[in-house]
Amino acid sequence: MSKFDVKINGQSYSVEVSDDTPVLWVLRDHLNLLGTKYGCGIGQCGSCTIHIDGVSMKSCLLPISQVLGRSITTIEGLSDNGTHPVQEAWKEIDVPQCGYCQAGQIMTATAFLDKNPNPSKNEIREAMHGNICRCASYNRIEQAVAKASENLS
Repeated sequence: MSKFDVKINGQSYSVEVSDDTPVLWVLRDHLNLLGTKYGCGIGQCGSCTIHIDGVSMKSCLLPISQVLGRSITTIEGLSDNGTHPVQEAWKEIDVPQCGYCQAGQIMTATAFLDKNPNPSKNEIREAMHGNICRCASYNRIEQAVAKASENLS
């Protein structure tokens, strides 16, 4: 076990875990930040997506030892009350069905729109390709990303 000091959602935390503990389990099991979901555990579904220095990454495969000195943002850190433009677009388009993948979808969309605030339909599809929705809400997800793009402009 090692002690790790990490910055998550603008707050500093100290955790004692093994070097290879995935960030997902640090968030959920040690810091009680439950918005980031466990889906597949092999980095394929995107449910566990977070931002590391503004870049979307799958936290189930990312060891805590690789995020030292970097800024981590989870779904809880996007806004204090769920009013980030991407979250607002998600509500307006009524994207979720079961909702399980939505935090990862929103985190992927947010990082994507930070880099490309005026994407085409094909760019949205390509950016969201790494996130799986069990309910197949892909058309609404695409519409929400486009709507968020408009709201960010």
